[in-house]
Amino acid sequence: MTLNERSYRVADELEREAAWHRVAVSRVGGARVIDCGGAVVGSLAAGRALARACLADLAEVEYVPYPDGAVGGPAVQVMTDDPVRACLASQYAGWQVKVGDFFGMGSGPFRALAAREELFQHIPGKEESAVAVGVLETRKHPTEAVVAHLVAKLPTVAERLTLLVAPASSLAGTVQVVARSVETALHKLHELKFDVAQVVSGYGVAPLPPVSPDEMTAIGRTNDAILYGGRVTLWVRADDELLAAVGPKVPSGGSKDHGEPFADIFRRYNGDFYKIDPLLFSPAEVEFRNLKTGRAHRFGRCEPGLVRKSFGLE
Repeated sequence: MTLNERSYRVADELEREAAWHRVAVSRVGGARVIDCGGAVVGSLAAGRALARACLADLAEVEYVPYPDGAVGGPAVQVMTDDPVRACLASQYAGWQVKVGDFFGMGSGPFRALAAREELFQHIPGKEESAVAVGVLETRKHPTEAVVAHLVAKLPTVAERLTLLVAPASSLAGTVQVVARSVETALHKLHELKFDVAQVVSGYGVAPLPPVSPDEMTAIGRTNDAILYGGRVTLWVRADDELLAAVGPKVPSGGSKDHGEPFADIFRRYNGDFYKIDPLLFSPAEVEFRNLKTGRAHRFGRCEPGLVRKSFGLE
């Protein structure tokens, strides 16, 4: 199955059990739109399905207790044995969708159909499929103009488009952002010119924050969950000397913007993501387990105090 076919299967599950997931399904401009948290309450189950769809259903997404007692509460755990395709070819939010006053960050495997990003020149995943699935982080419902804009960017072979929609300020939207712990580590490695093909498997866990109805607060909390509370383990086949050299640069602590709640950083840059140091977007702690040598290398550390402050637990 293609990445898009795998995600389409998850979308079908959501539609079949829409009432149980507390989602709403509609048709817009020939596309199926599944609202997971904009005009509906959504659910934890919808959040897990949304994350699975983002990952092309190539990862297990579960709720577990957060391992640091200073923070506690639930966490989102992700495990994958196909990390590059699941996280970079599918889950990474690499498509900015701007149509009139509509804006949404696009992720999911429809990116692998368009393959417009420079990233696809370096990783596997570009594909053709008769179906296309995208996830949009936005509160606004996609219009016919938005659908037409997306369809125009996709190959003509993609006859059936599904869009899953939820803002960060929703239960499902919060979950799908926090499920990006492994993805952020892999993207950081790619930015550091590390050959991500050497990453065999990935595991990540990050605390699930309280849902805020305020979008800025929600964006801050979901990012802080990973930046200051995310723990990732990657199984790799690489030289230990390379891991020792690149490892300290991978956690978020290697960024000049590290150390403040993300909402404060975001406001300091006037709400422009692209002015923030790109080296910030990675987990707090990353461990490499080398299958070639049996050695483990751990870098970075979690900041439970910052997580508690961001989550309003103090």
